Amino acid sequence: MTLADTASSHPSLVDIDPAILYFGTPVALISTVSGSGHPNVTPMSSVFWLGRTALLGLAARSQAAMNLTETGECVIVLPSSDQVEAVDRLALTTGRNPVSERKAAVGYAFERDKFGRAGLTPVPSHGVRPFSAAECPVNLEGRVVALHPLEADDPQAAGSITAFEVKVGAVRIHEDLRMAGHPNRIDPDRWRPLIMSFQKFYGLTEQVHPSRLSTISEEWYRRRRSGR
Repeated sequence: MTLADTASSHPSLVDIDPAILYFGTPVALISTVSGSGHPNVTPMSSVFWLGRTALLGLAARSQAAMNLTETGECVIVLPSSDQVEAVDRLALTTGRNPVSERKAAVGYAFERDKFGRAGLTPVPSHGVRPFSAAECPVNLEGRVVALHPLEADDPQAAGSITAFEVKVGAVRIHEDLRMAGHPNRIDPDRWRPLIMSFQKFYGLTEQVHPSRLSTISEEWYRRRRSGR
């Protein structure tokens, strides 16, 4: 069988030009405070982790980005799929007042009390000023260590998006997520994150296949970070 024959036995690849590339990431609520101490909580899904570092992608003109730049503190709140209605109540809201013409045109409105709008209970965090959310099963306290403006190669878009490098400190979870026999591990069979894929909400299915990677102890990553 030739290479051409092999290729013809699979679905063909076609070229498209999507406006966004959100193939599926966890939804996070970024809790921040302004320099005057006013709280804000912003839903987003441009987040990923490397070890205990989180990278948050935010529109540079958003209130969350402005607060992070000004105060350097946040709580990355991870809702489960059970909190999807709370997250959706924050859709099309902004902490910026006045609302930009671009956002107003698609239905955004100013909301001063976003915790109240979502129906979430703000509770004090351990080491940062922004609030945690009592109903959400994972709350990660963080401090900004670097800012990375994106799209510098596009003069029209340069500076419109910023990636915030955040060092995660305290990790606070609901007790029922803790893995039995492991005080510092989360049980992935109990953790049910809310996933956004191309602007729509999804949850996780059951594990689809055993993972070879899971044969490595999670503590191995901790030792690597410490240089051991």
